[in-house]
Amino acid sequence: MIEVKEREDVFLAGFVEAEDRLPGKGQRWVRALRRSAIDHFSETGFPTTKNEEWKYTSVAPITRIDFQPPGESEAEAVPGSLRSWPPADLGPPRLVFVNGRYSPGLSMEGWLPRGIRFQPLARALEAGDERLSGHLARYASYGKQAFAALNTAYMNDGAFIEIEHGAVIETPVLLVYLTTAGGQPVATHPRNLVLAGRESQASLIEMYAGAADGVYFTNAVTEVAAEEGAIVEHYRIQEEAAEAFHVATVQFHQERSSSVLSHNVSFGGKLARYDVNSVLEGEGGECTLNGLYLAAGTQHVDNHTTLDHARPHCASREYYKGILDGKSTGVFNGKIIVRKDAQKTDAIQSNKNLLLAHEAAINTKPQLEIWADDVRCTHGATVGQLDDEALFYLRARGIRAEEARDLLTYAFAADVLGRMKNGAVRERLEKELFRRLHAR
Repeated sequence: MIEVKEREDVFLAGFVEAEDRLPGKGQRWVRALRRSAIDHFSETGFPTTKNEEWKYTSVAPITRIDFQPPGESEAEAVPGSLRSWPPADLGPPRLVFVNGRYSPGLSMEGWLPRGIRFQPLARALEAGDERLSGHLARYASYGKQAFAALNTAYMNDGAFIEIEHGAVIETPVLLVYLTTAGGQPVATHPRNLVLAGRESQASLIEMYAGAADGVYFTNAVTEVAAEEGAIVEHYRIQEEAAEAFHVATVQFHQERSSSVLSHNVSFGGKLARYDVNSVLEGEGGECTLNGLYLAAGTQHVDNHTTLDHARPHCASREYYKGILDGKSTGVFNGKIIVRKDAQKTDAIQSNKNLLLAHEAAINTKPQLEIWADDVRCTHGATVGQLDDEALFYLRARGIRAEEARDLLTYAFAADVLGRMKNGAVRERLEKELFRRLHAR
């Protein structure tokens, strides 16, 4: 506890030093927002395992490392191991951030289709953009979330995207975050804000990766506000380095008859924690949360989700699957909340986990919190191993044991990958899944 308190003090002292260097220092509302966030962090501190929401995930490994803010980084500073990022098969348009800062040289901003307006967050903060001030930090609460509070206080750059009313954007927009780490551990706090206008349609892909030998900490927050009738498909793919730490909050806010389809995929990182939430604030809204997490060695991955039904006639679906090998550990905590006025809610939640080793472990806790009486809600969770009979069947047909294991494991994950509408993303993740399974 003493070490954790010392690290909290370091972040508090670091904010005092960094405040006048962070973007938007000349905007009164930005300074007030940052100070409110750091005050909340000072009050709550880092979560411990005594906190119910962090019962199975200790952040002590993060607090033990002296993370520093990254220095100025140019495209030329990206090491060779990351030169293949972003993946060419996903195509333009792409917006690339290196060590938390926008990199025009690696980006293809000019390929953005009509109907989308993009600004690097740092530029929008400096300009005091009125649209930004009306939405930033309005949806992702930092009052009781230490890492969201840290992100809000330290946010430096990210993507501020506006999708115009009625715009139908057929080409996905790719956001890529690369961390080079360098000679010392670094911490970045990417912040994204997406405003989907009324009756608009768009698809966004967030990808996170870093230098293979890097020790770094990514603390990201993404807010997506979908206005009436908007349709948003959001992909979040994490392929961080083996020794990296990744904490993220994704918050959706949905107005009447809006639709959100979310895909959250986690492959990398030493410790990864995701909070994916949606508030269905408008009648007739729909939200689907799909998730796939793969852990091996001593990796730890934690998924917390909340689907908050605040209005009637809304529907939600949640399908999360986990594959754990070696001595890895996983956590799934999914909560469906149905408010008193949210009659006619239709919600289904499912979490299934596959343990490939005897020492792998998962703690799963699906939850229903229902305050209305005219609803249809179901939830369930399973934990199991590969079917011996299925393995025997494949072996009897000349398939080697390792290949049979990989095929059955892939079949388990294919249900989640198959729900992805973007064929290029789906195909890439299928290849990456096979590569990681074979690497075992």
